[in-house]
Amino acid sequence: MTEPIFDHDRLDVYRLSIDYVASSFAIAKELNGLHRHARDQWLRAAQSIPLNIAEGNGKRSLKDRNRFLDIARGSALECASIQDVLFATDGLGGEQHGELKRTLKRIVSMLMRLIARADAVSESSARYNAADEHEYRDAEYEYEHEEQPEPRIAPKDAAPLFSKSMSTARPP
Repeated sequence: MTEPIFDHDRLDVYRLSIDYVASSFAIAKELNGLHRHARDQWLRAAQSIPLNIAEGNGKRSLKDRNRFLDIARGSALECASIQDVLFATDGLGGEQHGELKRTLKRIVSMLMRLIARADAVSESSARYNAADEHEYRDAEYEYEHEEQPEPRIAPKDAAPLFSKSMSTARPP
């Protein structure tokens, strides 16, 4: 009987993150004493990477998927920081530290590409002139601070236009 394959099993970043978890667990077996709190946090953060990749990949909306991939990215960055702490406190050797950080860098890069690819699929804000609207809003607020009184009477040159439009209006 063949083992079932899920969509996330096909992702290189998922498989790489599983390898990272296995490596971190193997190293964590040696950590104890003063390093136990960092070790526990490291193992939780390491496990969070593939767990969030798998959960995010199962989401139907791109927004939800990207949210979970971003959480996985954050967990990878947290692992890098914890490794720095362990290295600085002699809990992790230089060679192990460098190798694991290179793996994390690759994981973060792959996650960023997945997120960017999904963002490219969504509609551009340019289609709705969102950039123009933003410029308009900035221009609108630019004049709020000028101290000019608002005119209370319509300009004299506008009076003929106003009276002409009123004469063509029909009563209700």
